[in-house]
Amino acid sequence: MTLTHFAFSSAFILGLAGLSFHRMHLLSALLCLEGMMLSLFISLSLWILQMDSTNFSAAPMLLLAFSACEASAGLSLLVATARTHGSDRLQSLNLLQC
Repeated sequence: MTLTHFAFSSAFILGLAGLSFHRMHLLSALLCLEGMMLSLFISLSLWILQMDSTNFSAAPMLLLAFSACEASAGLSLLVATARTHGSDRLQSLNLLQC
């Protein structure tokens, strides 16, 4: 495993660990998801550059577009949650209450 592979896989694992162990605020969960998506984007881009393949050259841009859509949906949920509940703490959210 090269140093770049180790760096991006450890960035993904750190984002996953932050998402699973530190679930206090919705904003921190969204930031962990965004870090995971960015590490996947960079590693996919580097993999395509290393393979010299033009067949999958649009895949990183597609992943980046989906990541932008995920970020905008997450931020809209964050704003809606902060307006209705007063904070973004995940412990204060009740899924059974509308």
